[in-house]
Formats: sequence, structure tokens, C-alpha cells
Amino acid sequence: MAMNLDLAIRRGETFILSVRWATEPWLYAAISSISKSAPVHVTTDAAHNIPNGWDVAVIDASGMTQLNATSNPPKDKDMRRATVVSSTEIEFNPISSASFGQHRANTGYLAWLTPHALAGYTARMQIKDRVGGLVLFSLTSDGAGGIEIDDTDKVIEITLTAAQAEMAAAASGVYDLELVSTGGVVTALLAGAVAFGDEVTTTT
Repeated sequence: MAMNLDLAIRRGETFILSVRWATEPWLYAAISSISKSAPVHVTTDAAHNIPNGWDVAVIDASGMTQLNATSNPPKDKDMRRATVVSSTEIEFNPISSASFGQHRANTGYLAWLTPHALAGYTARMQIKDRVGGLVLFSLTSDGAGGIEIDDTDKVIEITLTAAQAEMAAAASGVYDLELVSTGGVVTALLAGAVAFGDEVTTTT
């Protein structure tokens, strides 16, 4: 079943949506140290294999408990976007840990859902004025374009150009995003409502 995500697209502006396909099981990497710095850096005992930009939680870290997930397993509110620094280090860029407690070395884990492999998949997305209605835009990872698949960072990037957004022939609509395997298996990944807003103008 597709995950629901509603979209707001402003006319005359380029719209970019980065989608990451996460599946169970959960993966873990033991933490060796967490810095008291801005931004906070987390170092793992071994290579973590986390894709850049993936959502990651900290669990069971002693001392610096401010970073710990409040739920086990972690919920959406516990996840933070990771910037990969190296094969054994990530940072949570928006967070300063300078005033947090001192992490007790070699305690805690990074936890994240498995990034689904994207090699061999094609993606397609339609925006319609209503369910079963007029197709406003049709984007694909081949042919018409508008979708790029990056299997290295495990991200599906959807782009609606400023010109396309300007020409939207409806104030609202619906969309769905599907992934198609080489064997023809179709996975409905995202779906929801779309609202097209007016372009912001400035006066002097």
C-alpha cells in the first residue's frame, strides 16, 4: 500500500521532491563516540554503509541521552537526516551537542531501515486533476523524464520545472508514484493530494 504524502506546488517555481524507499529489517551500527560539537558527529566502530541523506536514529547511547530515540523501535519523530562524512562517521547537521551530556564511549547504536536497492527499477508518476480524471503531468525515469533514480544514495528525485508548474491546468489534484522492477512488478510507493499555489510576487 502506498504511503500517503500530500504535495504543495507553487506556480512558477521549480518543485523538487526526494523520495527514499525504506524497508524492514532495521539495520544497526555500534557507536564508538559522539562529539560535543556543532554540528554533532557520530563515529561508528565499523563501516556503517548508510547512504548520504538517509534517516537515522540513535538508540541506547549512555551519557549523551539527548540524542536517543524515545521509542523502541524508533518512530518517524526519532529519525534524523544523516550527512555522511566518511565510511565510519556521520553528522546531524542541524544539531549542536555542545551543551549535551558527555557520551560514554562505545555505547549505543545507529539504527535505520534498510535502503531498498533501486538498480533496474524505473519510476513513473502521474498528477491528475482528480482520481480517474485528466492527466496534468506524466513524469518517468525514462522517456518523458522528470524523475532521476540514484542507486548509490538510494534516492528517487522528482522534478517539476517552473514552466510546468506555471502551466498547471487545475488548482488541485492527486498523484501517485510507482516503481517498476525489471520483472514488471509494480510497487505503489507514494500517493496523495496536490495543491497548486499562486506564485509569490514582490513589490518595491
